[in-house]
This record gives sequence, C-alpha cells and structure tokens, in this order.
Amino acid sequence: MGWIIAIIVGGIIGWIASMIMGRDASMGIFWNIVVGVIGSFIGRFIGSLIGVGATLTEFSIPGLLMSLVGAVVLLGIVNLIQRGRVR
Repeated sequence: MGWIIAIIVGGIIGWIASMIMGRDASMGIFWNIVVGVIGSFIGRFIGSLIGVGATLTEFSIPGLLMSLVGAVVLLGIVNLIQRGRVR
C-alpha cells in the first residue's frame, strides 16, 4: 500500500513542481511521477542536512514541502542540462 501512496503523492508533487518550473505542457503523468518520486529522495537528502522533514515513516507537511523542493531542484537541473539555463 505504501508504494501506491508514494506513486500518487509523487505524481502530485511532480505535477506541482512542473507547474512551478514552467514545464507542465511538456511532461506527462509518467514523468510527473518520476520527478515527484526522485524529487522526494532529493528533498529528503536536503532535509536531512538541515534537519527538516527527514523522516521515512511519517507523513508530514514539512516532508511534503521538502519533496516539492527536491522536485523543483531536479527540474532546475534538467532545465540547466537541456537548455543551458534555469527557467
């Protein structure tokens, strides 16, 4: 059941991050899920460095925000690689 929730929440986080970064039109649901899930790992890593939202087993608002930050960072890196600049 945890994987299903991770996929659903990852899709939502990826979709929000793609709207923030202006890539919503170029990404489908699959890539939104991928960005959301990988972004949550990045956000968890960043959160563990600063001590915010770094728990694996609890659902929390700071954890969701760090996942969103991680997804935005991931899309920023992708933009930088693809276009040579961050939008």
